[in-house]
Amino acid sequence: MLNESYLLYALIVACEVGFWVVLLGALAVRYLARKEQLSRALLVCLPLIDLLLLVFTATDLRRGTTATFAHGLAAAYIGFTVAFGGMAVKWADAHFAHRFAGGTAPATAPSRGWELVRYDFKLWGRCIAACLITMVLVEALVEFIGRSEAVQPLLAWQRHAFGCIVLWFFFGPLWSLATAWRRAH
Repeated sequence: MLNESYLLYALIVACEVGFWVVLLGALAVRYLARKEQLSRALLVCLPLIDLLLLVFTATDLRRGTTATFAHGLAAAYIGFTVAFGGMAVKWADAHFAHRFAGGTAPATAPSRGWELVRYDFKLWGRCIAACLITMVLVEALVEFIGRSEAVQPLLAWQRHAFGCIVLWFFFGPLWSLATAWRRAH
C-alpha cells in the first residue's frame, strides 16, 4: 500500500510537470513557430491531464486499494487546477508573448491598497471554488468505491478543504484589509 501511495504522489507531480510542459509547448508553438491551430490543440489537452489523474485515482480505489492521503491530494490537485488553471494559462501567455513575441509588458498584481484587497478576494473566491470542486470529487470517489471505514483518509479532505478556505481568508483578504490603509505605489 505504501508503494501505491508513492506512485500516486509521483503521478500528481508528473501531472503538474506535464501541465507546464504542455503549456510551454503550446506557447512555443504559438509564438515561435507561429502555428495558432496546433497551439490551440495543445491547450485543449491540458484538461486531459486532470482527467487521467482522476481516472487513475478512481481505478486505484475501485480495485480495492485503501484510501490514503494521496487519493485526497489528487482530488485537491484537480480542484485547484480547474479553479486556477485558466489564470495560470493567461499569466504564462502574457509573459511568453512579452518575452518572445514583442507583446506588451504583462500587468502585475497589485501590492497595496484597496486594489490588493479586491485582488485577494478574487483569489479567495477561486480558492473556494477549488475547495468545493475538491469536496465534490472526494464525495464522488467515496460513492464510487462505497462508504466504509477504509475511506476515512479520503473524507478527511473535507476538513482539509475547509481549513484551506479559512487559512486563505486570513492570510489573503483579511491581511490585505488590515493593511489597506497603506497607499498603493
